[in-house]
Amino acid sequence: MTRAIFLTVNLSDSRTPGQAETGQPARSQDAAAGERPATSGAVLRQPAPLARLSAAEAVFAAIRQDIEAGTYEVGEKLASEASLATLYGVSRSVVREALRSCNALGLTLTRTGKGTFVVANKVANDLTLGQYSARDLNEARPHIEVPAAGLAAQRRTAEELETLKDIVKTMVGETDPEAWVSLDASFHSAVARASGNRVFASVVAEIREALAHQSETLNLVADRQHASDEEHLRIVDAIEKQDSAAASAAMADHLNAVGEALDAILRQ
Repeated sequence: MTRAIFLTVNLSDSRTPGQAETGQPARSQDAAAGERPATSGAVLRQPAPLARLSAAEAVFAAIRQDIEAGTYEVGEKLASEASLATLYGVSRSVVREALRSCNALGLTLTRTGKGTFVVANKVANDLTLGQYSARDLNEARPHIEVPAAGLAAQRRTAEELETLKDIVKTMVGETDPEAWVSLDASFHSAVARASGNRVFASVVAEIREALAHQSETLNLVADRQHASDEEHLRIVDAIEKQDSAAASAAMADHLNAVGEALDAILRQ
């Protein structure tokens, strides 16, 4: 079954507004209303009007709303990335970002070579973040990253401090969501390395991919990027001053905020 498609709003990412990843302009509203892209049996639906969010946030919010409202039934296949990108006038990378968050919330499952399917019509009790769940991370991180930040304040070298300062400075000015997520994972890894404790450094390196998934989901769903920037700056400031207690406290505050944001997502 294929639903009719009618574009109400074109979104854009860092490319020219309304331009898809192919470099071609997105279709006009009138053109879209009279066309149905081939989807190989995938289900398309009429998008609701979208708020003034980032492209990925808007696509994610629209898909999530339709899934939870029952517009997409459990077991149905979503339109392809290319079709969704054309529908919303965004790049395929923006669509992938939105779909990853749907996967993390337990609403969809992406099968390589087959597409993305709806597997639930409400958010799961826990989020899947790569190899680990949100609960796994929330329970483990305070026991690793809080003491690591305190040790980093005591043991960091001048070079390690400059690395941390460069990362957070870049993060504050970064507008590309994927680049920011990568920097976030680099920041937490750098703090662990600066602790001088190889176990802490190894553990954070092991969960780096899950941390990236977590950051990406929080930025899309809870708009955490700016708040995280401020929290990271406080951590680095304490490390620079070699104030171990303040560094540990700043990291604990950051992780608490992350945990509260994740809990809020699950309660929605």
